[in-house]
Amino acid sequence: MPTSLIPAPRGVVAGTGEIRLTDGSGLYAGAGTEGVGRWLGGVLRAATGLPWREARQPAEARGGVRLALATGLGPEAYRLVSDRTGVLVEGGDAAGVLHGAQTLRQLLGADAFRRAPVRRDRVWTVPHLTVEDAPRFHWRGLMLDVARHFMPKEGVLRYLDLMSAHKLNVLHLHLTDDQGWRVEIQRYPRLTEVGSWRARTKIGHRASPLWDDRPHGGHYTQDDLREIVAYAAERHIGVVPEIDVPGHSQAAIAAYPELGNSDVVDTAALTVWDTWGINPNVLAPTEDTLRFYEGVLEEVLELFPADAGPFSPFVHIGGDECVKDQWRASPAARKQIASLGLADEDALQSWFIGHFDRWLAERGRRLIGWDEILQGGLAPGAAVSSWRGYAGGITAARAGHDVVMCPEQQVYLDHRQDAGPDEPVPVGYVRTLEDVYRFEPVPAELTPEERTRVLGTQANVWTEVMEDQGRVDYQTFPRLAALAEVAWSELPAPADRDFPGFERRMTEHYRRLDALGVAYRPPGGPRPWQRRPGVLGRPVDGPPPAV
Repeated sequence: MPTSLIPAPRGVVAGTGEIRLTDGSGLYAGAGTEGVGRWLGGVLRAATGLPWREARQPAEARGGVRLALATGLGPEAYRLVSDRTGVLVEGGDAAGVLHGAQTLRQLLGADAFRRAPVRRDRVWTVPHLTVEDAPRFHWRGLMLDVARHFMPKEGVLRYLDLMSAHKLNVLHLHLTDDQGWRVEIQRYPRLTEVGSWRARTKIGHRASPLWDDRPHGGHYTQDDLREIVAYAAERHIGVVPEIDVPGHSQAAIAAYPELGNSDVVDTAALTVWDTWGINPNVLAPTEDTLRFYEGVLEEVLELFPADAGPFSPFVHIGGDECVKDQWRASPAARKQIASLGLADEDALQSWFIGHFDRWLAERGRRLIGWDEILQGGLAPGAAVSSWRGYAGGITAARAGHDVVMCPEQQVYLDHRQDAGPDEPVPVGYVRTLEDVYRFEPVPAELTPEERTRVLGTQANVWTEVMEDQGRVDYQTFPRLAALAEVAWSELPAPADRDFPGFERRMTEHYRRLDALGVAYRPPGGPRPWQRRPGVLGRPVDGPPPAV
């Protein structure tokens, strides 16, 4: 059983024997671990049917489970010891205790991930062993795109549970795009009244002739987002919101036409976009636009407090794929360039991003954006999501900026998992489970000092061709389990990684995913209902470039 742990721990020393958990087993949560104790007691009572009485002293939990903080362990690190006295989970902080509790859950078997006991006569045991563990990277994330296809609140909460089970700690929530605005902003109600739904949706790649003619939409109320943030914090996960500017903004312009380049196009005629690709309708680079988005961000900062979890001070502002044709044609934009003494439209985007860089810094927050924001320079506290490959991350690290490595060619989970004809809506390069397992977030050409700028890594799940939870599950799992191990575990160089060993551990992990109700891609290929025959995708042949 210990050899099936995912992500792989740093060290496991097997003992002899096992401890049996019974109706008399207690659960003790020491000072600073009370939240973990409530969570663990809840999931264990549900799955095992055992009462798991709350012990008031460690001795009262003899033969059960004890949770405690321990000096000498680092942030998020834990030690799990199972012997004849019971199970002791110690952490350097509450997050470490939670990670140890998740390991305990794995040791109990796949049925420990269910919401009710499936066998009343089940004997629950934990082998005698010692696990010593700590994460490689601080930022271990998942980017979830809820703008292209809306995921209801319950789905986001479910993904937070799945992330916690894999020891991931950052949810990057992509809340706005051309195809939908998903966050309630009270001072600008039309953002959700108009911007949160579209009349129809392209099925498949933008060249596909197929359409879903049903309206699609949805948004999170401010209380929904407060609940999501609080739920994440209980699991020691930080939520980083993304409000995309100055491109990817047609939904906002459809709601408030004055935000667009109305001297070039009839922005009043624009609707929320119903197809995919890079949209030419971008925000007007004006002071009025800046004031509008300052108002948006003031509410966003209140909804996503800086102390709500790991990396919570960060706010993602996008900054990618801003087509500047309208700016080139706009007299107002050209006047702005001249008045600011800028060289060109690229410098105008840098001015736009730089404004919010300073604005956020003045409020104790940190800006993060896609690697295009490097153009023109950044303030010292800004960070970069390197998506177009490794190059942006390398440039950022060498310039002294923190980096999250998420190159499209490696960890975009909307990309197809196999080259076979049954793969649903094939997008991008083939990225198998093994490919993700051999992904290395830290480029070899960085110096030791520059490598410290790599905060970590995340998988990105873009949902243009993922219309529901089942499709998101299929594209995300099992590859997110491989990314979780890359982010957490101390692995050898990519070519030396024991992928056959990982596959063997995945045999048990698939049973856990089954218990959790995850509609993952089976190792042998998609099930019949997971296919999308006849829906045009955008496959790219050959291996992805290492750029």
